[in-house]
Amino acid sequence: MVRVLARPFSLGTAARRIQRNIEVRRGRGAVGVDTLKIGVLGTGAVGRAVGGKLMELGHDVVFGTRDVAKTMADTKPDYMGNPPFSVWIKTHPKAKLAPFADAAAHGEALVNATTGAASLKALSLAGERNLADKILIDIANPLDFSKGMPPSLIVCNTDSLGEQIQRAFPKAKVVKTLNTMTNMVMVNPDLVAEGDHDVFVSGNDAGAKAKVTEILRSFGWKRVVDLGDITTARGVEMVVPVWVQLMGTMKTPMFNFKIAR
Repeated sequence: MVRVLARPFSLGTAARRIQRNIEVRRGRGAVGVDTLKIGVLGTGAVGRAVGGKLMELGHDVVFGTRDVAKTMADTKPDYMGNPPFSVWIKTHPKAKLAPFADAAAHGEALVNATTGAASLKALSLAGERNLADKILIDIANPLDFSKGMPPSLIVCNTDSLGEQIQRAFPKAKVVKTLNTMTNMVMVNPDLVAEGDHDVFVSGNDAGAKAKVTEILRSFGWKRVVDLGDITTARGVEMVVPVWVQLMGTMKTPMFNFKIAR
């Protein structure tokens, strides 16, 4: 049984801050480190939420964008009313902004927080060499808004965006996760049902999924479900239209899925 858990969102809700040491493999040896260099590709609400949380936990984050000057010149809020990146970064002095390639080169691990329809192009601009042998956390969804709401999927059933990224960049260690919820819940799972709900991971590399699971637990996730290889990204991407319908019905994005057994 799949349960959808929700509660009204309150700005006064206090999210627990969990500090953990993340062990990563560098070169030929395993080294225990407190922080990672991480490239977050994408400057929208999702990229800012995840990148901001990573910085809060002490990681060295560089945000990637197609055009730095254009991103910094943008002064308009997004469709949800969130301030533009140029305003957000002023309140996050540790944040750095660079072209996609430079952000990817900086990262020991990478986050794809670009729009799903633009992900392959953005990752191409990041550069295959800059993605090779690195964990690539893919949060993007292949949503098609060309015909309005509700959106459809650009790819589904026999393929997924996660798989397309893995095929396009075979040396990257793609791990699909965090795409089945709103960005606030991604980084503060306690905002819904005191954290008693699920996040999924899909990927071919067991070691990469283990490292991503450690990062998720540092965000506060208690229930991490490993679905299997990257083909299982099809399921978590196809559930997103259901999430969109639920958001409209429930009049809030503050909910998530729980597997009850």
